[in-house]
Amino acid sequence: MTALFISRHPGALDWAAEEGVAVDAVIAHLDPDTVQPGDVVIGTLPIHLAARVCQRGGRYLHLSLELPPEWRGRELSAADLRRFGARLEEFQVTAVWPD
Repeated sequence: MTALFISRHPGALDWAAEEGVAVDAVIAHLDPDTVQPGDVVIGTLPIHLAARVCQRGGRYLHLSLELPPEWRGRELSAADLRRFGARLEEFQVTAVWPD
Protein backbone atom coordinates (compact mmCIF):
# COMPACT_ATOMS: atom_id res chain seq x y z
CA MET A 1 0.00 0.00 0.00
CA THR A 2 1.22 3.46 -0.95
CA ALA A 3 -0.19 6.75 0.35
CA LEU A 4 0.00 9.62 -2.15
CA PHE A 5 -0.80 13.28 -1.56
CA ILE A 6 -1.75 14.93 -4.84
CA SER A 7 -1.32 18.69 -4.76
CA ARG A 8 0.61 21.55 -6.29
CA HIS A 9 -0.39 23.93 -3.50
CA PRO A 10 2.20 24.66 -0.78
CA GLY A 11 -0.50 25.57 1.76
CA ALA A 12 -2.18 22.18 1.36
CA LEU A 13 1.15 20.39 1.78
CA ASP A 14 1.94 22.47 4.88
CA TRP A 15 -1.53 21.75 6.30
CA ALA A 16 -1.09 17.99 5.78
CA ALA A 17 2.33 18.02 7.44
CA GLU A 18 1.04 20.06 10.40
CA GLU A 19 -1.93 17.70 10.79
CA GLY A 20 0.34 14.65 10.80
CA VAL A 21 -0.97 13.20 7.55
CA ALA A 22 1.54 10.45 6.73
CA VAL A 23 2.23 9.91 3.03
CA ASP A 24 4.82 8.03 1.01
CA ALA A 25 4.99 10.60 -1.78
CA VAL A 26 3.73 14.03 -2.77
CA ILE A 27 3.05 14.55 -6.46
CA ALA A 28 1.53 17.39 -8.47
CA HIS A 29 -0.49 15.25 -10.90
CA LEU A 30 -1.84 11.71 -10.66
CA ASP A 31 -1.72 9.09 -13.36
CA PRO A 32 -4.63 6.92 -12.16
CA ASP A 33 -3.26 3.91 -14.03
CA THR A 34 -0.44 3.73 -11.46
CA VAL A 35 -2.86 3.20 -8.54
CA GLN A 36 -2.71 -0.29 -7.06
CA PRO A 37 -5.34 -2.00 -4.88
CA GLY A 38 -5.06 -0.69 -1.32
CA ASP A 39 -3.29 2.54 -2.28
CA VAL A 40 -4.54 5.71 -0.59
CA VAL A 41 -4.84 8.82 -2.73
CA ILE A 42 -5.34 12.14 -0.93
CA GLY A 43 -6.18 15.45 -2.60
CA THR A 44 -8.83 17.35 -4.50
CA LEU A 45 -9.10 15.27 -7.64
CA PRO A 46 -11.56 15.85 -10.45
CA ILE A 47 -14.44 13.40 -10.09
CA HIS A 48 -13.45 11.25 -13.08
CA LEU A 49 -9.96 10.70 -11.63
CA ALA A 50 -11.38 9.90 -8.18
CA ALA A 51 -13.61 7.31 -9.88
CA ARG A 52 -10.57 5.74 -11.57
CA VAL A 53 -8.76 5.53 -8.22
CA CYS A 54 -11.72 3.69 -6.72
CA GLN A 55 -12.19 1.50 -9.81
CA ARG A 56 -8.58 0.36 -9.49
CA GLY A 57 -9.09 -0.63 -5.82
CA GLY A 58 -7.60 2.48 -4.23
CA ARG A 59 -9.09 4.63 -1.47
CA TYR A 60 -9.79 8.30 -2.16
CA LEU A 61 -9.53 10.84 0.68
CA HIS A 62 -10.76 14.25 -0.40
CA LEU A 63 -9.33 17.43 1.13
CA SER A 64 -12.64 19.15 1.87
CA LEU A 65 -13.21 22.67 3.15
CA GLU A 66 -15.93 25.29 3.31
CA LEU A 67 -14.45 27.97 1.07
CA PRO A 68 -16.40 31.23 0.68
CA PRO A 69 -16.88 32.32 -2.95
CA GLU A 70 -14.69 35.40 -2.51
CA TRP A 71 -11.74 33.17 -1.51
CA ARG A 72 -11.88 30.97 -4.63
CA GLY A 73 -8.90 31.21 -6.95
CA ARG A 74 -6.51 32.30 -4.19
CA GLU A 75 -3.48 30.41 -2.97
CA LEU A 76 -4.37 29.36 0.58
CA SER A 77 -2.01 28.94 3.52
CA ALA A 78 -2.24 26.12 6.06
CA ALA A 79 -3.84 28.64 8.46
CA ASP A 80 -6.43 29.54 5.79
CA LEU A 81 -7.25 25.86 5.30
CA ARG A 82 -7.77 25.40 9.05
CA ARG A 83 -9.95 28.53 9.20
CA PHE A 84 -12.18 27.07 6.47
CA GLY A 85 -12.53 23.70 8.18
CA ALA A 86 -10.10 21.59 6.13
CA ARG A 87 -10.52 17.89 6.73
CA LEU A 88 -10.00 14.58 4.94
CA GLU A 89 -13.16 12.74 3.94
CA GLU A 90 -13.17 9.34 2.29
CA PHE A 91 -15.32 8.97 -0.81
CA GLN A 92 -16.14 5.92 -2.89
CA VAL A 93 -16.75 7.19 -6.40
CA THR A 94 -18.29 5.07 -9.15
CA ALA A 95 -18.83 6.07 -12.77
CA VAL A 96 -22.16 4.72 -13.94
CA TRP A 97 -22.29 5.95 -17.54
CA PRO A 98 -20.81 5.34 -20.01
CA ASP A 99 -19.57 1.86 -19.18
